[in-house]
Amino acid sequence: MTSTSARVGGIRKEVDAQKLGPALLIASSLVLAIRTARWPATSDEGLANVEWQKEVEHSGHIAKAMLSHLISRYPSLFLLKDVPWYVPTDEDVPE
Repeated sequence: MTSTSARVGGIRKEVDAQKLGPALLIASSLVLAIRTARWPATSDEGLANVEWQKEVEHSGHIAKAMLSHLISRYPSLFLLKDVPWYVPTDEDVPE
């Protein structure tokens, strides 16, 4: 029996990765704020602060690792989307 259209076998729930951008931004901003709270305020607009850039990058890494851990352990904390999975047809099976 050969089928020309794919048949949906069911639906699985997955974390909607497109909606995680704001969460990652907020998490990295909070990490950065906590890590640099006691730094003195400076207003050198013309100079690049290497330490600041390192802290921004490190905060992003920490936030990404934290979100990855939470997604793997507690996916129900995040928005979920329905993703269909398909039943293989005769065309999908190698000969």
